[in-house]
Amino acid sequence: MNPIKQIGLAALTFGLLAGVAHAQETMAAVLQNVQQSEWGDNFVGQAGGSSAVMTREPILSPGTVPAMQQAIARYQDIVSRGGWPNVPADHPLKLGMREPAIAALRERLMAEGDLNAASGDPQAFDSYVQAAVRRFQVRYGIFADGSVGKETLAAMNIPADFRLNQLQVNIQRIGAMGSPEGRYVLVDIPAAQIEVVENGQLVQRHTATVGRIDRQTPLLSSRLTEINFNPYWHVPPSLIVKDLIPRMQKDPNYLKESEIHIYTQSGQEVDSSQVNWNSDEATHYLFRQDPGEHNSLGHVKINFSNPYSVYLHDTPEKGFFGSNYRFESSGCMRVQNVRELVTWILRDNGYDSGRVDEEIRSGNRLDVKVANAPALFTVYISAWASSDGVVHFRDDIYKMDQSSNAVALNQNPSMIGSPDTE
Repeated sequence: MNPIKQIGLAALTFGLLAGVAHAQETMAAVLQNVQQSEWGDNFVGQAGGSSAVMTREPILSPGTVPAMQQAIARYQDIVSRGGWPNVPADHPLKLGMREPAIAALRERLMAEGDLNAASGDPQAFDSYVQAAVRRFQVRYGIFADGSVGKETLAAMNIPADFRLNQLQVNIQRIGAMGSPEGRYVLVDIPAAQIEVVENGQLVQRHTATVGRIDRQTPLLSSRLTEINFNPYWHVPPSLIVKDLIPRMQKDPNYLKESEIHIYTQSGQEVDSSQVNWNSDEATHYLFRQDPGEHNSLGHVKINFSNPYSVYLHDTPEKGFFGSNYRFESSGCMRVQNVRELVTWILRDNGYDSGRVDEEIRSGNRLDVKVANAPALFTVYISAWASSDGVVHFRDDIYKMDQSSNAVALNQNPSMIGSPDTE
C-alpha cells in the first residue's frame, strides 16, 4: 500500500460537525524553545517555562481531519460573530504592564480559547495573560517568550476569516494526502519544521531552515537513501552566479577563508587570482569546499532521489534555528540536531548515537547507503488541528493558500519506490 494518496484523487468530501465548540481544552503540548546544542532538539521539550510536553500525534494522523472539521465550525462561528478585535499596540506588551491595549489583548486571547475569562484588572498583563500569550505563540510557531512583540502582534491582528480560509484550504490537502504508514520524515515548509514518524507515532521533531521565497523548497515524495559524513560541498552553478561571484567582488579572500577550491572541467586546480570576477568566467569552473567546520553542509548530508538537486543537511550556522523566520536557504533543508535524525535513519545499519558522533569527529569522508530507507515528504501545511483540540497556524510564506492549485502538492507515490531503490 502506498504511504500517501495521489493528489489526483477526487476532492475530499466531508461534513462539518454539528454545533459550535465555545472554548479549546487546555493544550496538552507546547513547542520547545529553540536550542543551540545539537542533542538538545528532542521532540519532547519545554517552551516558555511550561512543563507540558509535545504531543506524539503527527500532523498527518487519522485524527487530524476530524479535528479540523471541528475547528472549522468554531472559526465559522467566530467569523459570524464579527471576528476578534485588533490589539492596538505600537510597542511590546509584557508581564507587569497596565494599559488599555491589554484589555483588547485579553479579548483577543479569549476569542481563540487561549485565555479563560479571569478575575482581576482587565487592563493588567498578569501571569494568566502571560501563560495565554505563550499558548498563542506555541500554536502560531512563534518563540514562546510570553511577551507580545512585533511578530506576535502581527499574528494576532490577522482577521479571523483569513484563518478560517487557511483551515478550509489545508483540510483538503491533509485529507487528500491521508496518513502515511511505516517510517517517514515529513518536512512542513510553512512551519520550517521536521517530523520523524514511525508507525503513526511522532518520535522526533526538528527545527529546520527551508528555501527562501525566491528559492523555494520543492514539494515532493522520495526516500532517504544515503548519508554522507563529512561531505564535500560542490557549489551549484546557479549559486556561482547568484552568490559566489558577487561575494568575491566584495571580498577577494572569501574562497580561501571558506576553504573552497576552484577546478577546471578536467580537474586542474586554479588560483582565485587567475579568475576575472567581473565577468562570467567563474561559471566555467567547478567549486568544491573541503569538509570541516566551514563546510556549508556541516558534518552530514542526507540524500534522497529528486530532480531538484536538494537534500537535507547539517549547517555551521546554527543561529538560524533560533529565529522565528527560517526561510533562508536556496531550497535545501537545514536540520537542527541532525545527528539525532541520522541515528534514527541509520538504525537498521547498526548505528547508534555514539557511532554517529565517532564518524563525525573522525573528519573522514564516508558514504553510507541506508538500509530500510524511510520515506520523505516535503509538504505545504499552513494550518492544522490535533485531536486534543489545539489549532495551529503558520504564515503562508509561499502564498500557496491563495492559489487555486493549492491542493496539487506533487505528492507522487511513484517517486518513492521501495526501500531498496536508489
